Amino acid sequence: MSTVTSQLSISLDGYVAGPEQSLQDPLGRGGEQLHEWVVGLDSWRAQHGLPGGESGVDADVVDEMTRDVGAYVMGRRMFGGGDGPWDETWRGWWGEEPPFHTPVFVLTRHPREPLVMAGGTEFHFVTDGIHSALDRARAAAGDGTVMVAGGASTVRQYLAAGLLDTLQLHIVPVVLGAGERLLDDVGDVRFEQAAVVAGPTVTHVTYRVLR
Repeated sequence: MSTVTSQLSISLDGYVAGPEQSLQDPLGRGGEQLHEWVVGLDSWRAQHGLPGGESGVDADVVDEMTRDVGAYVMGRRMFGGGDGPWDETWRGWWGEEPPFHTPVFVLTRHPREPLVMAGGTEFHFVTDGIHSALDRARAAAGDGTVMVAGGASTVRQYLAAGLLDTLQLHIVPVVLGAGERLLDDVGDVRFEQAAVVAGPTVTHVTYRVLR
């Protein structure tokens, strides 16, 4: 059975997004600081169809965490948009060639036909819950990993349901003070540290989720 994992950048005070999130500012005030470490890396840029970038420890972590992903699960907001009915012309905020290059299963309350994008990404919209989305992602991934991409609410649901095998946190040395916490209301979840990689500015910690 496929390994189910998730990876997120997180502040020192436990936030994965800043306050005042909106369609115009999906990471919230100050939240872009959580991802500054990754956008200049060669492995990240290659996934987004961009040339150049820096190699090194952080780039190796990004390459490893995405190498065997066969399918993704994400929430409606991470695909792009609020909670209301779909505007069928809206194609998300990942551009015409999203960086996933695999099937992506989007949790939503509103049905929509699959959306096929350039580069191999196919968005499938799942209205019957996290278990159904995971079953479909596992079937699509085959022997590959299923990545629960986010946002925080989606990862919390999978943690609370005992469906994640591993959780990788990229700990960024910033303090946001407010915003969206990752681990609120997940219940009695226990972790075992599996690996620690210290990058130039970010520490990457991988945990096994114990059941």
